[in-house]
Amino acid sequence: MPSSIPSSATHHALSIINALWISVVVIWIVGAFTSKRTARRQSPGSRLLQAGAGLLAIAVGFSRRTAFGVLVEPFVPDSPAIAYAAVAMVFLGIALAVWARFILGRNWSGAVTVKENHTLVTRGPYSIVRNPIYTGFLLAMLGTAIAHREVRVLVATGLVFFLLLSKIAVEERFMSEQFGAAYNDYRRRVKALIPLVY
Repeated sequence: MPSSIPSSATHHALSIINALWISVVVIWIVGAFTSKRTARRQSPGSRLLQAGAGLLAIAVGFSRRTAFGVLVEPFVPDSPAIAYAAVAMVFLGIALAVWARFILGRNWSGAVTVKENHTLVTRGPYSIVRNPIYTGFLLAMLGTAIAHREVRVLVATGLVFFLLLSKIAVEERFMSEQFGAAYNDYRRRVKALIPLVY
């Protein structure tokens, strides 16, 4: 069974990962002030449900209240190779999300919206998957779970995955209604979240 006491390499990896996530929060806050005005927004109930699911994922993965039993069991060994592979995953995931955020430009929103003069973006990372920000965040979450090594962070990653599937369903409907055949053609050509798979 893997040791539950983290090594200095794991501590160092977690410090780097925390810094990477903080950088994302800063970029997202700054970017929120540059978005176009909203023409259409998802319902408050839908947004509240998604926010609740996100908070649940954070609580499951990182709250002291869930630090017991099988939830804190390590699911991977503690080794420098695994720790720094996890850092690489987080870095690549965040880099993909930030790249996609900049390519999306002023069309971006934290909630599911259609902006005034919204444009359909299909270049850059959007030519690889339709939701590269979500793909990037999922990769980064998986790397974070591996670095933490605890089952509960892996469970939180699964919850985030299902939360993003819910958001994608609403976004797909909005984009299809807004862009019609152009979006439906894009949808046929490019996978939603995982290249060549889904």
